[in-house]
Amino acid sequence: MADEQVSLTSLIVIIVLGGLIIRYLFFSPTTQPPRPTRDAQSATRARETAVERIQQMFPQVDRRTILWDLHRNGGNIAATTERILSGRIDTPPVTFQPPPPPISPTPSIAQIQPYKAPPKPAEPDLITRYQLQDKVSTSSKDETATKSKAWSSNRDERHVSLQRRRDEMILAARKKMEAKIAAEKAAGKTQ
Repeated sequence: MADEQVSLTSLIVIIVLGGLIIRYLFFSPTTQPPRPTRDAQSATRARETAVERIQQMFPQVDRRTILWDLHRNGGNIAATTERILSGRIDTPPVTFQPPPPPISPTPSIAQIQPYKAPPKPAEPDLITRYQLQDKVSTSSKDETATKSKAWSSNRDERHVSLQRRRDEMILAARKKMEAKIAAEKAAGKTQ
């Protein structure tokens, strides 16, 4: 064995492998400690988003109660919603003091784009809608002309009676509004 010589290629392979092993063991890139999946700021944002969603669904439940329940169940929105719907949501203890809501200089998405109802077509006033123009022109002499019994067993008579009562209420509201406007005009002229 003393007569054996190491070839140049095997020597190069041994040196390269040794260098790689030494580099791997001693000079490995510094591994960063595993960061939590969320840092504090993103956790706060997620918590506030969850509270905002639940408060949109249930405005009668206060923020503190929602935060307490989310804290108890690990931020599960569905579980908190179920507890609220079933009436099993607990009031937080006095010692639970949630952080105040963040005041951000940039408005949230809900504040930037408020929900806009689809535009409704302009409907005419009630007098035009129910064709009461001829009844407006008549005076109050016809008001007590027809009084029928309280309730009828006939469906059509009930329908006519209810339509008449609706018309009477619309006309009475119109007369009250006209009287109010006239009183305001008279008060404006005397001043």
